[in-house]
Amino acid sequence: MKLMVGLGNPGGKYEGNRHNVGYMAVDRIAEDHGFAPWRAKFQGLVSEGRLGREKVLLLKPTTFMNLSGQSVGEAMRFYKLGPDEVIVLHDELDLAPGKCRVKTGGGHAGHNGLRSIHQHVSDAYTRVRIGVGHPGRKELVSAWVLQDFTKADQAWLDDLLRGISDGAPDLAEGDGGRFMNAVARRLAPARPSTGGKPDKADTGAHEPRGEKRLSKDPRPAKAPEPEPDTRSALQRLVDKFS
Repeated sequence: MKLMVGLGNPGGKYEGNRHNVGYMAVDRIAEDHGFAPWRAKFQGLVSEGRLGREKVLLLKPTTFMNLSGQSVGEAMRFYKLGPDEVIVLHDELDLAPGKCRVKTGGGHAGHNGLRSIHQHVSDAYTRVRIGVGHPGRKELVSAWVLQDFTKADQAWLDDLLRGISDGAPDLAEGDGGRFMNAVARRLAPARPSTGGKPDKADTGAHEPRGEKRLSKDPRPAKAPEPEPDTRSALQRLVDKFS
């Protein structure tokens, strides 16, 4: 079994915040993969289902971000899970908007939700880092993550969340490479093939360079032969001066 945790803050006030993109990701997974309705448990909201061959529990801690580890630790103890069976999806300041990376272990980089999970679990879990960009100055970070995504963000955000959902079965089975490929296909879909026969209207598509197409018969039309003059000498003289 895998525990897949989306980080965020509870309540409508925070629903569209950059800090809540982890919530958004697990919501999309639950919807797309037919998970059970959300219910309150483990100081959070949980939904059960399957991703590929794995049974998965989705968890959204409702303890607020800086106490997320309490909820995660409680769920882990109940199901007797180790850190290697936990996947946390969260916002990442150090990645550009629309970027996504998978990482196992490492520091929390000042993220309050990860800091709390480190305290209650250890750092040996897998994270899906979802880029929201950096405001440029440290003192602006708190306001930045607690602001809603803008209208301009919605196109890439929807594609990214769909990609995360597409790749969720691979993520649950521990195949980070296949997961990232699924995300990439949503963000940069392959262009359709242009192979096949040339368009009949494009008659010059395969002409040799430097040459012009010739008409069926390039020779100039021949002038018609003059009719023979059958007049008498006297008649020609009269016609000349008439």
